Amino acid sequence: MTATEAPTAPPRLMVYWLRRLGDKLVLILYSRLFGLMLALFLCFPKQQRMSHNNGIGATGKLRIVDHPEFPAHEFFEPGKEFPVRIRHASATFLDDAMNCIRSLSIKLSDQQFKSPFDIEMNTGVTSLFWSAASFLKFASMRGEKYGVEYREYNRRYPDGLKGSMTAGRRHASSFHNLHYYCKTPFLFVGKDGLKRYAKYRVIPADSEVEIGKETDPSEWDQCNQRILPHETRGRNYLKYEYEDRVKRQGARYRMQIQTHPASEEEDPEVFNNMVVWDEDLYPWRDLGIMTIDKVLDWRESTLTTFSVNNMPKTLGVLPAHSIFDYNSLNYMRAHSEIARHARVLSYKVFGMVPPIPDNDNRNVSDWGQ
Repeated sequence: MTATEAPTAPPRLMVYWLRRLGDKLVLILYSRLFGLMLALFLCFPKQQRMSHNNGIGATGKLRIVDHPEFPAHEFFEPGKEFPVRIRHASATFLDDAMNCIRSLSIKLSDQQFKSPFDIEMNTGVTSLFWSAASFLKFASMRGEKYGVEYREYNRRYPDGLKGSMTAGRRHASSFHNLHYYCKTPFLFVGKDGLKRYAKYRVIPADSEVEIGKETDPSEWDQCNQRILPHETRGRNYLKYEYEDRVKRQGARYRMQIQTHPASEEEDPEVFNNMVVWDEDLYPWRDLGIMTIDKVLDWRESTLTTFSVNNMPKTLGVLPAHSIFDYNSLNYMRAHSEIARHARVLSYKVFGMVPPIPDNDNRNVSDWGQ
């Protein structure tokens, strides 16, 4: 190169792909480290899930509808029946009477982990975080003390506060009558070979009214998740109600699916779990009826684990390219399996954690606090 020649700038395409590669490596690193930190500091030493430790499991079956109105798929064949294992839970805290997000996890098998299809859902149509990056902010800014948490996060991220307002169910009368949503979409490739995206939800089969939403909650209401003064409901009232319901009459749910066609020039907001798809354009279609007829004991419920990796390839996790990608949430979940293994191993090493006692400190998220 002569003195008058300047070095040639790298082609824009090369710069683009180098940035993409760097973003993906950061995503991989964050996901692996996140799973490892959970395993080392929470799941193994404290014998806890990342969240939703306060739950109850049950079994039954799911029957796919006879005349589906959603695109035909080889896994969801009309009239096909699956054994199911489910788990209802309250997020974070061990007290059913606190203002918590409630959840429903479904496994299309009656085993502790192995399954052809798992799905995890929470109350509320939108979420509290929308990417791996925002979730890590959410986790690091919890600041919990005596049942009050996320004050700084809610002030800094108003969209997260709105998601919390839609998802909290302080006054829930039953796990059964709530509406549960899987907010981050998954892949859906049907028999026609066309690529689509899918969201799932579960509602009561018999149009039972949902009870538990806050009326015009304030920011403080969302931070203050403590039981109300003069609370009369017990620490385990939701679990006892559900157990009694299943013994008396069983529990029936309607599982539904919402599909969205893929596009070559995809709007990233399609994947944003803070954006609700237009139900007039993308209506909810019945997928199947789920019938629950038996409650699991504490040990079996605790050992039951769910994973987004338990899915057919044509229904699986969508690819993500950075920690800011909306699909990075499911990517991070899929690459955190070490945490689940650590928790299950802890039961073998230290013994099973005890059931949540009726008479213990309230407003806590850990045993013995």
